[in-house]
Amino acid sequence: MYEVLKHTDLIIRTQEVKMPEITVTAENFSKEVLESDIPVLVDFWAPWCGPCRMVGPIVTEIAKDYEDKVRVGKINVDNEKSLAAEFNIMSIPALLVFKSGKVIQTAVGVRSKADILKMLGIE
Repeated sequence: MYEVLKHTDLIIRTQEVKMPEITVTAENFSKEVLESDIPVLVDFWAPWCGPCRMVGPIVTEIAKDYEDKVRVGKINVDNEKSLAAEFNIMSIPALLVFKSGKVIQTAVGVRSKADILKMLGIE
């Protein structure tokens, strides 16, 4: 014999997963990037961009491994056209390092973890 369960009988537990990167928008750019006390690595990307999908996991790994030394933000250029224009982003992925509210390093295209860490002055 089978017992019929109603949807109210099921308990689904979810856990909030904290992403290591910050989604940066025009609304929070100043607070999250320009006013940061620590250097900020900003990844300009788009979901359709193959090279962006290659560098994305590296950026996430850096965000996790160095969260006490660097803040990592991601800007979707399709959603944040004004920020992409402000920083003259013509090709993606584009990685910018901000320190004290100013861009101090820029790289376009896929970069290795070691190259990105060097941009950040880590290792």
